[in-house]
Amino acid sequence: MYYVYILKSCKNGRYYIGCTSNIEKRLSEHNKGKTKSTRLFMPWKLIYNECFSDKHLAFRREWHLKHPKGFLEKKEIIKKFEGVA
Repeated sequence: MYYVYILKSCKNGRYYIGCTSNIEKRLSEHNKGKTKSTRLFMPWKLIYNECFSDKHLAFRREWHLKHPKGFLEKKEIIKKFEGVA
């Protein structure tokens, strides 16, 4: 299984979108500073994830959410799920 996930920085409220096959391990890596692009904004909390059986579908979904065409959808996801996680 592959997951597309959205994290929120507890430090400054930034969001990060990623893709992984092991969501618990990846969140731990983000919070241990092992990811260069996120280490300055630790700690992170998981606010949303989607599950895919196909790696390519997961990466396509991640790309969509990171680009202008997916911006409004990303905002709606954050608005809906931020308080849940």
